[in-house]
Amino acid sequence: MTAPTSRSYDAVVVGAGPNGLVAANVLADAGWSVLVLEAQSSPGGAVRSDREVHPDFVHDTFSAFYPLAVASRAISSLRLEDHGLAWEHAPAVLGHPFGDGEWAVLHRDRAITAAGLEALHPGDSHAWLELCRTWDRIGPALVDGLTTPFPPVRAGARLLPALARAGGLDLVRKLATPVASLGRELFGGPAGGLLLAGNAGHADFPLSSPGSGVFGVLMTMLGQTVGFPVPRGGAQALTDALVARFTSLGGELVVDAEVTRIVVREGRVSGVETRDGQRYDARTVVADVAAPHLFGGLVRAEDLPPRLVRGMRHFELDPGTVKVDWALSGPVPWTNRPIDVPGTVHVADSVEEMTQTLGQVSSGVVPDRPFLLTGQMTTSDPTRSPAGTESFWAYTHVPQPGATRHDAGDEVRGTWDHDDRERFADRMQARIEERAPGFGDVVLARRVLGPHELEARNANLIGGAVNGGTSQLHQELVFRPVPSMRGRSATGVDGLFLGSAAAHPGGGVHGAAGANAARAALWQHRTRALPRRRTRRAT
Repeated sequence: MTAPTSRSYDAVVVGAGPNGLVAANVLADAGWSVLVLEAQSSPGGAVRSDREVHPDFVHDTFSAFYPLAVASRAISSLRLEDHGLAWEHAPAVLGHPFGDGEWAVLHRDRAITAAGLEALHPGDSHAWLELCRTWDRIGPALVDGLTTPFPPVRAGARLLPALARAGGLDLVRKLATPVASLGRELFGGPAGGLLLAGNAGHADFPLSSPGSGVFGVLMTMLGQTVGFPVPRGGAQALTDALVARFTSLGGELVVDAEVTRIVVREGRVSGVETRDGQRYDARTVVADVAAPHLFGGLVRAEDLPPRLVRGMRHFELDPGTVKVDWALSGPVPWTNRPIDVPGTVHVADSVEEMTQTLGQVSSGVVPDRPFLLTGQMTTSDPTRSPAGTESFWAYTHVPQPGATRHDAGDEVRGTWDHDDRERFADRMQARIEERAPGFGDVVLARRVLGPHELEARNANLIGGAVNGGTSQLHQELVFRPVPSMRGRSATGVDGLFLGSAAAHPGGGVHGAAGANAARAALWQHRTRALPRRRTRRAT
Protein backbone atom coordinates (compact mmCIF):
# COMPACT_ATOMS: atom_id res chain seq x y z
CA MET A 1 0.00 0.00 0.00
CA THR A 2 1.52 3.29 -1.09
CA ALA A 3 1.28 6.71 0.49
CA PRO A 4 -1.62 8.79 -0.82
CA THR A 5 -1.01 11.62 -3.27
CA SER A 6 -3.46 13.97 -1.56
CA ARG A 7 -2.75 15.48 1.86
CA SER A 8 -6.24 16.82 2.59
CA TYR A 9 -9.29 14.71 3.46
CA ASP A 10 -12.76 15.04 4.83
CA ALA A 11 -11.78 12.58 7.57
CA VAL A 12 -8.72 10.82 8.91
CA VAL A 13 -9.24 7.61 10.88
CA VAL A 14 -6.40 6.83 13.28
CA GLY A 15 -6.05 3.07 13.61
CA ALA A 16 -7.10 0.24 11.29
CA GLY A 17 -8.67 -2.04 13.87
CA PRO A 18 -12.23 -3.26 13.30
CA ASN A 19 -13.74 -0.13 14.83
CA GLY A 20 -11.57 2.14 12.73
CA LEU A 21 -12.32 0.24 9.54
CA VAL A 22 -16.06 0.21 10.24
CA ALA A 23 -15.94 3.97 10.83
CA ALA A 24 -14.01 4.45 7.59
CA ASN A 25 -16.60 2.42 5.66
CA VAL A 26 -19.52 4.39 7.11
CA LEU A 27 -17.87 7.71 6.23
CA ALA A 28 -16.92 6.51 2.75
CA ASP A 29 -20.53 5.37 2.20
CA ALA A 30 -21.54 8.99 2.83
CA GLY A 31 -19.26 10.15 0.04
CA TRP A 32 -16.48 11.50 2.26
CA SER A 33 -12.81 11.30 1.29
CA VAL A 34 -11.28 9.15 4.03
CA LEU A 35 -7.73 8.22 4.94
CA VAL A 36 -6.93 5.47 7.47
CA LEU A 37 -3.50 5.57 9.13
CA GLU A 38 -2.22 2.43 10.86
CA ALA A 39 0.94 2.27 13.00
CA GLN A 40 1.52 -1.45 12.42
CA SER A 41 2.74 -2.97 9.16
CA SER A 42 -0.66 -4.58 8.52
CA PRO A 43 -4.25 -3.55 9.25
CA GLY A 44 -6.59 -5.31 11.64
CA GLY A 45 -5.75 -4.26 15.18
CA ALA A 46 -6.87 -7.23 17.28
CA VAL A 47 -8.32 -9.02 14.22
CA ARG A 48 -5.26 -10.52 12.56
CA SER A 49 -3.80 -13.93 11.73
CA ASP A 50 -0.27 -15.26 11.27
CA ARG A 51 1.80 -18.40 10.65
CA GLU A 52 4.51 -17.67 13.23
CA VAL A 53 3.88 -20.74 15.39
CA HIS A 54 4.27 -23.21 12.52
CA PRO A 55 4.31 -22.50 8.77
CA ASP A 56 1.52 -25.02 8.12
CA PHE A 57 -0.79 -23.56 10.79
CA VAL A 58 -2.86 -20.38 10.79
CA HIS A 59 -3.26 -18.87 14.24
CA ASP A 60 -5.43 -15.88 15.09
CA THR A 61 -3.02 -13.53 16.84
CA PHE A 62 -5.65 -11.98 19.11
CA SER A 63 -9.44 -12.47 18.81
CA ALA A 64 -10.87 -15.56 17.13
CA PHE A 65 -14.66 -16.07 17.48
CA TYR A 66 -17.10 -13.39 16.33
CA PRO A 67 -20.74 -13.74 17.45
CA LEU A 68 -21.02 -9.97 17.92
CA ALA A 69 -19.79 -9.33 14.38
CA VAL A 70 -22.75 -11.35 13.09
CA ALA A 71 -25.27 -9.93 15.55
CA SER A 72 -24.27 -6.25 15.38
CA ARG A 73 -25.76 -4.14 12.62
CA ALA A 74 -22.58 -2.09 12.50
CA ILE A 75 -20.77 -4.96 10.76
CA SER A 76 -23.59 -7.09 9.36
CA SER A 77 -25.03 -4.11 7.45
CA LEU A 78 -21.76 -3.78 5.49
CA ARG A 79 -22.43 -7.07 3.66
CA LEU A 80 -18.82 -8.15 3.90
CA GLU A 81 -19.72 -11.49 2.33
CA ASP A 82 -19.77 -9.54 -0.96
CA HIS A 83 -16.09 -8.77 -0.37
CA GLY A 84 -14.77 -12.26 0.25
CA LEU A 85 -15.79 -12.98 3.85
CA ALA A 86 -17.16 -16.46 4.59
CA TRP A 87 -18.16 -17.75 8.02
CA GLU A 88 -17.43 -21.22 9.38
CA HIS A 89 -18.85 -23.02 12.44
CA ALA A 90 -17.60 -25.89 14.57
CA PRO A 91 -19.96 -28.89 15.03
CA ALA A 92 -20.88 -27.48 18.46
CA VAL A 93 -20.52 -23.94 19.74
CA LEU A 94 -19.07 -24.28 23.22
CA GLY A 95 -18.11 -27.01 25.64
CA HIS A 96 -17.24 -26.99 29.33
CA PRO A 97 -15.86 -30.22 30.82
CA PHE A 98 -16.51 -30.74 34.51
CA GLY A 99 -16.83 -33.41 37.15
CA ASP A 100 -15.76 -36.92 36.20
CA GLY A 101 -15.66 -36.53 32.41
CA GLU A 102 -19.02 -34.77 32.01
CA TRP A 103 -19.58 -31.94 29.52
CA ALA A 104 -21.92 -28.99 29.31
CA VAL A 105 -22.31 -28.36 25.58
CA LEU A 106 -23.93 -25.45 23.75
CA HIS A 107 -25.29 -26.16 20.28
CA ARG A 108 -26.91 -23.84 17.74
CA ASP A 109 -29.99 -26.06 17.95
CA ARG A 110 -31.65 -25.21 21.26
CA ALA A 111 -33.43 -28.55 21.42
CA ILE A 112 -30.09 -30.38 21.32
CA THR A 113 -28.63 -28.09 23.98
CA ALA A 114 -31.68 -28.66 26.15
CA ALA A 115 -31.53 -32.43 25.70
CA GLY A 116 -27.90 -32.46 26.82
CA LEU A 117 -28.72 -30.48 29.95
CA GLU A 118 -31.69 -32.75 30.67
CA ALA A 119 -29.46 -35.83 30.51
CA LEU A 120 -27.22 -34.27 33.13
CA HIS A 121 -30.04 -33.10 35.41
CA PRO A 122 -33.78 -33.76 34.88
CA GLY A 123 -35.75 -30.53 34.57
CA ASP A 124 -32.94 -28.36 33.26
CA SER A 125 -34.15 -28.66 29.67
CA HIS A 126 -37.33 -26.76 30.59
CA ALA A 127 -35.28 -24.00 32.26
CA TRP A 128 -33.04 -23.73 29.20
CA LEU A 129 -35.89 -23.50 26.70
CA GLU A 130 -37.61 -20.90 28.85
CA LEU A 131 -34.42 -18.83 28.85
CA CYS A 132 -34.30 -19.15 25.05
CA ARG A 133 -37.91 -17.98 24.74
CA THR A 134 -37.13 -15.00 26.94
CA TRP A 135 -34.19 -14.16 24.71
CA ASP A 136 -36.38 -14.40 21.63
CA ARG A 137 -38.53 -11.62 23.11
CA ILE A 138 -35.80 -9.28 24.34
CA GLY A 139 -32.58 -10.30 22.60
CA PRO A 140 -32.72 -8.33 19.32
CA ALA A 141 -33.68 -5.09 21.07
CA LEU A 142 -31.09 -5.66 23.81
CA VAL A 143 -28.27 -6.19 21.28
CA ASP A 144 -29.36 -3.11 19.33
CA GLY A 145 -29.55 -1.10 22.53
CA LEU A 146 -26.05 -2.11 23.57
CA THR A 147 -24.49 -1.44 20.16
CA THR A 148 -26.10 1.90 19.25
CA PRO A 149 -25.27 5.38 20.56
CA PHE A 150 -26.28 6.16 24.11
CA PRO A 151 -29.06 6.72 25.03
CA PRO A 152 -30.55 3.98 22.80
CA VAL A 153 -33.83 5.74 22.04
CA ARG A 154 -35.21 3.50 19.28
CA ALA A 155 -33.92 0.24 20.73
CA GLY A 156 -35.12 1.29 24.16
CA ALA A 157 -38.59 1.93 22.81
CA ARG A 158 -38.67 -1.70 21.67
CA LEU A 159 -36.87 -3.17 24.67
CA LEU A 160 -39.06 -1.76 27.43
CA PRO A 161 -42.35 -3.34 26.22
CA ALA A 162 -40.46 -6.54 25.38
CA LEU A 163 -39.16 -6.71 28.95
CA ALA A 164 -42.68 -6.13 30.25
CA ARG A 165 -44.09 -8.96 28.13
CA ALA A 166 -41.23 -11.32 29.00
CA GLY A 167 -41.52 -11.01 32.77
CA GLY A 168 -41.36 -7.38 33.81
CA LEU A 169 -39.58 -6.54 37.03
CA ASP A 170 -38.88 -10.17 37.83
CA LEU A 171 -36.96 -10.51 34.57
CA VAL A 172 -35.08 -7.28 35.24
CA ARG A 173 -34.18 -8.64 38.67
CA LYS A 174 -32.89 -11.86 37.12
CA LEU A 175 -30.76 -9.99 34.59
CA ALA A 176 -29.33 -7.88 37.41
CA THR A 177 -28.49 -10.99 39.45
CA PRO A 178 -24.78 -11.93 39.58
CA VAL A 179 -24.16 -14.78 37.17
CA ALA A 180 -22.90 -17.12 39.90
CA SER A 181 -26.27 -16.81 41.65
CA LEU A 182 -28.32 -16.74 38.45
CA GLY A 183 -27.09 -20.17 37.38
CA ARG A 184 -28.14 -21.67 40.71
CA GLU A 185 -31.54 -19.97 40.48
CA LEU A 186 -32.32 -21.19 36.96
CA PHE A 187 -30.83 -24.70 36.92
CA GLY A 188 -30.87 -27.67 39.25
CA GLY A 189 -27.60 -29.11 37.94
CA PRO A 190 -24.23 -27.43 37.42
CA ALA A 191 -24.05 -27.51 33.60
CA GLY A 192 -26.34 -24.58 32.78
CA GLY A 193 -24.63 -22.36 35.32
CA LEU A 194 -21.21 -23.30 33.92
CA LEU A 195 -22.28 -22.16 30.45
CA LEU A 196 -23.54 -18.81 31.76
CA ALA A 197 -20.61 -18.15 34.09
CA GLY A 198 -17.96 -19.19 31.56
CA ASN A 199 -19.38 -16.76 29.02
CA ALA A 200 -19.53 -13.99 31.63
CA GLY A 201 -15.83 -14.67 32.20
CA HIS A 202 -15.05 -13.38 28.70
CA ALA A 203 -15.15 -9.90 30.24
CA ASP A 204 -13.60 -8.74 33.51
CA PHE A 205 -16.75 -8.83 35.65
CA PRO A 206 -16.34 -10.45 39.04
CA LEU A 207 -18.87 -13.27 38.82
CA SER A 208 -20.42 -12.03 42.04
CA SER A 209 -21.11 -8.57 40.54
CA PRO A 210 -24.49 -7.45 39.11
CA GLY A 211 -23.33 -6.84 35.53
CA SER A 212 -22.07 -10.39 35.16
CA GLY A 213 -25.54 -11.91 34.89
CA VAL A 214 -26.79 -9.95 31.88
CA PHE A 215 -23.42 -10.32 30.12
CA GLY A 216 -23.39 -14.08 30.72
CA VAL A 217 -26.92 -14.38 29.30
CA LEU A 218 -25.99 -12.15 26.34
CA MET A 219 -22.95 -14.16 25.27
CA THR A 220 -24.58 -17.53 25.93
CA MET A 221 -27.70 -16.70 23.97
CA LEU A 222 -25.67 -15.26 21.11
CA GLY A 223 -23.89 -18.61 20.98
CA GLN A 224 -27.27 -20.37 21.01
CA THR A 225 -28.76 -18.22 18.24
CA VAL A 226 -25.90 -17.20 15.92
CA GLY A 227 -23.11 -19.49 17.14
CA PHE A 228 -19.48 -18.52 17.61
CA PRO A 229 -18.51 -18.15 13.94
CA VAL A 230 -14.97 -17.77 12.61
CA PRO A 231 -13.82 -16.29 9.27
CA ARG A 232 -12.76 -18.93 6.77
CA GLY A 233 -8.98 -18.81 6.46
CA GLY A 234 -8.33 -16.85 9.65
CA ALA A 235 -9.37 -13.71 11.48
CA GLN A 236 -7.41 -11.69 8.93
CA ALA A 237 -10.15 -12.51 6.41
CA LEU A 238 -12.58 -10.30 8.35
CA THR A 239 -10.08 -7.42 8.23
CA ASP A 240 -9.35 -8.06 4.55
CA ALA A 241 -13.07 -7.81 3.74
CA LEU A 242 -13.39 -4.52 5.65
CA VAL A 243 -10.36 -3.15 3.79
CA ALA A 244 -11.59 -4.39 0.41
CA ARG A 245 -14.98 -2.75 0.88
CA PHE A 246 -13.42 0.51 2.04
CA THR A 247 -10.92 0.76 -0.81
CA SER A 248 -13.61 -0.15 -3.36
CA LEU A 249 -15.32 3.08 -2.28
CA GLY A 250 -12.17 5.10 -2.95
CA GLY A 251 -10.85 5.07 0.61
CA GLU A 252 -7.10 5.10 1.26
CA LEU A 253 -5.14 3.08 3.82
CA VAL A 254 -1.53 3.66 4.82
CA VAL A 255 0.31 1.26 7.13
CA ASP A 256 3.56 1.87 9.04
CA ALA A 257 2.17 5.36 9.66
CA GLU A 258 2.12 6.03 13.39
CA VAL A 259 0.16 9.15 14.30
CA THR A 260 2.03 11.11 16.96
CA ARG A 261 -0.18 14.20 17.20
CA ILE A 262 -3.75 15.20 16.51
CA VAL A 263 -3.60 18.87 15.64
CA VAL A 264 -6.16 21.13 17.32
CA ARG A 265 -6.42 24.83 16.53
CA GLU A 266 -8.78 27.17 18.36
CA GLY A 267 -10.75 24.24 19.76
CA ARG A 268 -11.18 22.45 16.44
CA VAL A 269 -9.37 19.52 14.81
CA SER A 270 -7.38 20.48 11.74
CA GLY A 271 -5.48 17.26 10.98
CA VAL A 272 -2.85 14.81 12.18
CA GLU A 273 0.91 14.40 12.09
CA THR A 274 2.82 11.10 11.79
CA ARG A 275 6.15 9.99 13.18
CA ASP A 276 7.83 10.36 9.77
CA GLY A 277 6.84 14.04 9.62
CA GLN A 278 3.85 13.75 7.31
CA ARG A 279 0.89 16.07 7.89
CA TYR A 280 -2.66 15.24 6.78
CA ASP A 281 -5.34 17.92 6.98
CA ALA A 282 -8.91 16.94 7.84
CA ARG A 283 -12.02 18.52 9.30
CA THR A 284 -12.81 15.28 11.18
CA VAL A 285 -10.64 12.75 13.01
CA VAL A 286 -12.00 9.44 14.28
CA ALA A 287 -9.59 7.86 16.75
CA ASP A 288 -9.63 4.07 17.02
CA VAL A 289 -7.16 4.59 19.84
CA ALA A 290 -7.02 3.61 23.51
CA ALA A 291 -8.39 6.43 25.65
CA PRO A 292 -5.18 6.84 27.70
CA HIS A 293 -3.22 7.30 24.45
CA LEU A 294 -5.71 9.69 22.85
CA PHE A 295 -6.20 11.87 25.93
CA GLY A 296 -2.72 11.33 27.34
CA GLY A 297 -0.48 12.46 24.49
CA LEU A 298 -2.00 12.47 21.01
CA VAL A 299 -4.05 15.53 21.96
CA ARG A 300 -2.41 18.13 24.18
CA ALA A 301 -4.02 18.47 27.60
CA GLU A 302 -4.57 22.19 27.05
CA ASP A 303 -6.69 21.36 23.98
CA LEU A 304 -9.02 19.06 25.93
CA PRO A 305 -12.01 19.96 28.11
CA PRO A 306 -10.84 20.17 31.75
CA ARG A 307 -13.58 17.77 32.91
CA LEU A 308 -12.34 15.13 30.50
CA VAL A 309 -8.75 15.53 31.70
CA ARG A 310 -9.89 15.18 35.31
CA GLY A 311 -12.05 12.16 34.49
CA MET A 312 -9.19 10.33 32.79
CA ARG A 313 -7.23 10.34 36.07
CA HIS A 314 -9.69 7.70 37.27
CA PHE A 315 -9.90 5.68 34.04
CA GLU A 316 -9.46 1.98 34.80
CA LEU A 317 -7.98 -0.59 32.46
CA ASP A 318 -9.21 -4.17 32.38
CA PRO A 319 -6.79 -6.92 33.45
CA GLY A 320 -3.85 -8.11 31.40
CA THR A 321 -3.85 -11.24 29.26
CA VAL A 322 -1.60 -14.20 28.58
CA LYS A 323 -2.33 -16.08 25.35
CA VAL A 324 -0.74 -19.36 24.31
CA ASP A 325 -0.91 -20.76 20.77
CA TRP A 326 -0.16 -24.39 19.98
CA ALA A 327 0.33 -26.30 16.75
CA LEU A 328 -0.92 -29.83 17.50
CA SER A 329 -0.17 -33.03 15.57
CA GLY A 330 -3.66 -34.33 16.40
CA PRO A 331 -6.88 -33.30 18.10
CA VAL A 332 -6.90 -32.25 21.73
CA PRO A 333 -7.31 -35.54 23.66
CA TRP A 334 -10.19 -34.36 25.84
CA THR A 335 -11.56 -36.99 28.20
CA ASN A 336 -14.97 -38.12 26.90
CA ARG A 337 -14.79 -35.64 24.03
CA PRO A 338 -18.34 -34.92 22.76
CA ILE A 339 -19.40 -36.41 19.43
CA ASP A 340 -20.16 -32.88 18.19
CA VAL A 341 -16.83 -31.24 18.98
CA PRO A 342 -17.11 -27.63 20.22
CA GLY A 343 -15.01 -24.86 18.75
CA THR A 344 -14.68 -23.08 22.10
CA VAL A 345 -13.86 -24.93 25.32
CA HIS A 346 -13.82 -23.34 28.79
CA VAL A 347 -11.55 -24.90 31.39
CA ALA A 348 -12.55 -24.51 35.04
CA ASP A 349 -13.72 -27.12 37.50
CA SER A 350 -16.73 -25.19 38.79
CA VAL A 351 -18.43 -21.80 38.98
CA GLU A 352 -16.98 -21.44 42.45
CA GLU A 353 -13.46 -21.94 41.12
CA MET A 354 -14.07 -19.38 38.35
CA THR A 355 -15.37 -16.91 40.91
CA GLN A 356 -12.28 -17.36 43.04
CA THR A 357 -9.90 -17.13 40.08
CA LEU A 358 -11.40 -13.93 38.66
CA GLY A 359 -11.49 -12.49 42.16
CA GLN A 360 -7.77 -13.18 42.48
CA VAL A 361 -7.07 -11.33 39.25
CA SER A 362 -9.12 -8.29 40.25
CA SER A 363 -7.23 -8.10 43.55
CA GLY A 364 -3.80 -8.27 41.91
CA VAL A 365 -3.08 -11.95 42.52
CA VAL A 366 -1.81 -14.20 39.74
CA PRO A 367 -4.15 -17.23 39.85
CA ASP A 368 -2.73 -20.65 40.57
CA ARG A 369 -5.61 -22.30 38.68
CA PRO A 370 -6.38 -19.90 35.84
CA PHE A 371 -9.74 -19.99 34.09
CA LEU A 372 -8.98 -20.76 30.43
CA LEU A 373 -10.87 -19.80 27.31
CA THR A 374 -9.63 -22.04 24.50
CA GLY A 375 -10.24 -22.27 20.78
CA GLN A 376 -10.06 -25.34 18.52
CA MET A 377 -9.66 -23.48 15.25
CA THR A 378 -9.20 -26.37 12.81
CA THR A 379 -12.30 -27.95 14.32
CA SER A 380 -14.06 -24.69 13.53
CA ASP A 381 -12.46 -24.10 10.12
CA PRO A 382 -10.60 -26.97 8.40
CA THR A 383 -8.47 -24.54 6.37
CA ARG A 384 -6.46 -23.56 9.44
CA SER A 385 -4.06 -26.55 9.46
CA PRO A 386 -3.43 -29.92 7.73
CA ALA A 387 -6.07 -32.62 8.05
CA GLY A 388 -5.88 -34.49 11.35
CA THR A 389 -4.07 -31.65 13.15
CA GLU A 390 -5.37 -28.79 15.28
CA SER A 391 -4.60 -25.08 15.47
CA PHE A 392 -5.30 -24.43 19.14
CA TRP A 393 -5.02 -21.55 21.60
CA ALA A 394 -5.90 -20.61 25.16
CA TYR A 395 -5.95 -17.31 26.96
CA THR A 396 -6.57 -16.13 30.48
CA HIS A 397 -6.59 -12.88 32.42
CA VAL A 398 -3.83 -11.83 34.81
CA PRO A 399 -3.15 -8.66 36.80
CA GLN A 400 -1.82 -5.70 34.86
CA PRO A 401 2.01 -5.47 34.73
CA GLY A 402 3.18 -3.65 37.82
CA ALA A 403 -0.09 -4.34 39.64
CA THR A 404 0.76 -7.87 40.82
CA ARG A 405 0.62 -8.20 44.58
CA HIS A 406 1.25 -11.93 44.81
CA ASP A 407 1.34 -15.16 42.81
CA ALA A 408 -0.88 -17.87 44.25
CA GLY A 409 1.43 -20.43 42.64
CA ASP A 410 4.68 -18.88 43.97
CA GLU A 411 6.42 -18.96 40.56
CA VAL A 412 5.55 -15.70 38.77
CA ARG A 413 6.99 -12.33 39.79
CA GLY A 414 4.50 -10.20 37.87
CA THR A 415 7.02 -8.60 35.51
CA TRP A 416 5.75 -10.79 32.66
CA ASP A 417 9.21 -11.20 31.20
CA HIS A 418 10.21 -14.37 29.30
CA ASP A 419 10.55 -16.54 32.40
CA ASP A 420 7.24 -15.34 33.85
CA ARG A 421 5.45 -16.04 30.58
CA GLU A 422 6.87 -19.52 30.17
CA ARG A 423 6.20 -20.54 33.77
CA PHE A 424 2.65 -19.29 33.56
CA ALA A 425 2.14 -20.96 30.16
CA ASP A 426 3.26 -24.23 31.75
CA ARG A 427 0.57 -23.67 34.39
CA MET A 428 -2.03 -23.14 31.67
CA GLN A 429 -0.89 -26.24 29.79
CA ALA A 430 -1.07 -28.30 32.99
CA ARG A 431 -4.73 -27.26 33.37
CA ILE A 432 -5.46 -28.58 29.89
CA GLU A 433 -3.61 -31.81 30.67
CA GLU A 434 -5.98 -32.37 33.59
CA ARG A 435 -8.92 -32.49 31.18
CA ALA A 436 -6.98 -33.83 28.19
CA PRO A 437 -4.36 -36.35 29.39
CA GLY A 438 -1.53 -36.67 26.87
CA PHE A 439 -2.01 -33.12 25.54
CA GLY A 440 1.72 -32.42 25.72
CA ASP A 441 2.45 -35.40 23.46
CA VAL A 442 0.65 -33.79 20.49
CA VAL A 443 2.32 -30.37 20.81
CA LEU A 444 4.50 -29.56 17.80
CA ALA A 445 5.17 -25.92 18.64
CA ARG A 446 4.12 -23.31 21.18
CA ARG A 447 4.06 -19.51 21.34
CA VAL A 448 3.41 -17.44 24.46
CA LEU A 449 2.21 -13.86 24.19
CA GLY A 450 2.17 -11.99 27.48
CA PRO A 451 0.89 -8.51 28.30
CA HIS A 452 3.96 -6.76 26.86
CA GLU A 453 3.96 -8.75 23.61
CA LEU A 454 0.25 -8.12 23.04
CA GLU A 455 0.73 -4.38 23.53
CA ALA A 456 3.77 -4.33 21.22
CA ARG A 457 1.66 -5.88 18.46
CA ASN A 458 -1.32 -3.60 19.12
CA ALA A 459 -0.78 -0.39 21.11
CA ASN A 460 -4.47 -0.32 22.10
CA LEU A 461 -3.95 -3.44 24.24
CA ILE A 462 -2.26 -1.60 27.09
CA GLY A 463 -0.67 -4.17 29.39
CA GLY A 464 -2.64 -6.85 27.55
CA ALA A 465 -6.01 -5.24 28.32
CA VAL A 466 -8.22 -6.48 25.49
CA ASN A 467 -11.48 -4.63 26.26
CA GLY A 468 -10.33 -1.02 26.08
CA GLY A 469 -10.97 -0.48 29.79
CA THR A 470 -12.85 -2.35 32.47
CA SER A 471 -16.33 -3.60 31.55
CA GLN A 472 -17.60 -3.20 35.10
CA LEU A 473 -20.64 -1.00 35.59
CA HIS A 474 -18.76 2.01 36.94
CA GLN A 475 -17.13 2.44 33.50
CA GLU A 476 -19.95 1.47 31.14
CA LEU A 477 -22.86 3.28 29.45
CA VAL A 478 -22.84 6.97 30.50
CA PHE A 479 -19.57 6.44 32.39
CA ARG A 480 -17.53 5.23 29.39
CA PRO A 481 -14.77 6.20 29.09
CA VAL A 482 -15.43 9.05 31.55
CA PRO A 483 -18.68 10.57 32.86
CA SER A 484 -18.10 13.86 31.03
CA MET A 485 -18.49 12.07 27.66
CA ARG A 486 -21.78 10.47 28.79
CA GLY A 487 -21.24 7.30 26.78
CA ARG A 488 -20.86 9.19 23.51
CA SER A 489 -18.08 9.41 20.95
CA ALA A 490 -17.84 13.23 20.84
CA THR A 491 -14.84 14.31 22.89
CA GLY A 492 -15.60 17.99 23.42
CA VAL A 493 -12.98 18.89 20.81
CA ASP A 494 -14.76 20.00 17.65
CA GLY A 495 -14.32 17.36 14.93
CA LEU A 496 -12.62 14.74 17.15
CA PHE A 497 -14.44 11.50 17.92
CA LEU A 498 -13.41 8.47 20.00
CA GLY A 499 -14.14 5.32 18.01
CA SER A 500 -12.29 2.59 19.90
CA ALA A 501 -13.27 -0.05 22.46
CA ALA A 502 -12.66 2.61 25.11
CA ALA A 503 -15.93 4.22 23.97
CA HIS A 504 -19.46 2.86 24.43
CA PRO A 505 -20.31 -0.02 24.07
CA GLY A 506 -16.82 -1.28 24.88
CA GLY A 507 -14.83 -4.36 23.92
CA GLY A 508 -15.71 -7.07 21.45
CA VAL A 509 -15.57 -7.20 17.66
CA HIS A 510 -18.89 -5.55 16.85
CA GLY A 511 -17.71 -2.35 15.17
CA ALA A 512 -20.31 -0.36 17.07
CA ALA A 513 -17.89 2.13 18.63
CA GLY A 514 -16.51 2.97 15.20
CA ALA A 515 -19.94 3.19 13.59
CA ASN A 516 -21.22 5.41 16.42
CA ALA A 517 -18.25 7.76 16.00
CA ALA A 518 -18.70 7.97 12.24
CA ARG A 519 -22.42 8.70 12.52
CA ALA A 520 -21.76 11.36 15.15
CA ALA A 521 -19.30 13.00 12.76
CA LEU A 522 -21.84 12.91 9.92
CA TRP A 523 -24.54 14.35 12.16
CA GLN A 524 -22.27 17.16 13.32
CA HIS A 525 -21.39 18.03 9.73
CA ARG A 526 -25.03 17.97 8.59
CA THR A 527 -26.27 20.17 11.42
CA ARG A 528 -23.62 22.77 10.61
CA ALA A 529 -24.47 22.69 6.93
CA LEU A 530 -28.17 23.40 7.57
CA PRO A 531 -29.18 27.04 7.14
CA ARG A 532 -30.32 28.72 10.31
CA ARG A 533 -33.98 29.55 10.56
CA ARG A 534 -34.82 33.20 10.82
CA THR A 535 -36.75 34.06 13.93
CA ARG A 536 -39.32 36.81 13.97
CA ARG A 537 -38.44 39.58 16.40
CA ALA A 538 -41.09 40.13 19.04
CA THR A 539 -42.90 43.46 18.76
